[in-house]
Amino acid sequence: MEEICEAANASDADIFVSIHCNAAEAEEANGTETWACTGSYRGSVLASCIQSQIVDALDTTDRGVKIAKPGVNGLYVLTNTGMPAVLVELAFITNPGDEEILAHDQDALARAVARGITDYEQLILGGK
Repeated sequence: MEEICEAANASDADIFVSIHCNAAEAEEANGTETWACTGSYRGSVLASCIQSQIVDALDTTDRGVKIAKPGVNGLYVLTNTGMPAVLVELAFITNPGDEEILAHDQDALARAVARGITDYEQLILGGK
């Protein structure tokens, strides 16, 4: 994880998006959630834009935008990157319905993330 953050910080990237599949012991756990770091206004806006696009496009359960707090639940990539960063949990690989989405709707998921990024650009940069 340290190498990933170092590479991101050295890249002069405008944003950092980490994409994951969620999992839980309870098979009924399902849906999409997107994490941002506490205190990052732009990260929270980016998370909201991506979350909305995925939920709207794929009709996944909206688990909301979550805020990572360093020392509590601070996800490493969110607390160690210098740009607005999000961690997207697309769906639960341990839920049969969500697993179908993950297996068969990868293009739609990618497009939803991309639309969320462009929504963020419109809000933050005014389309510039």
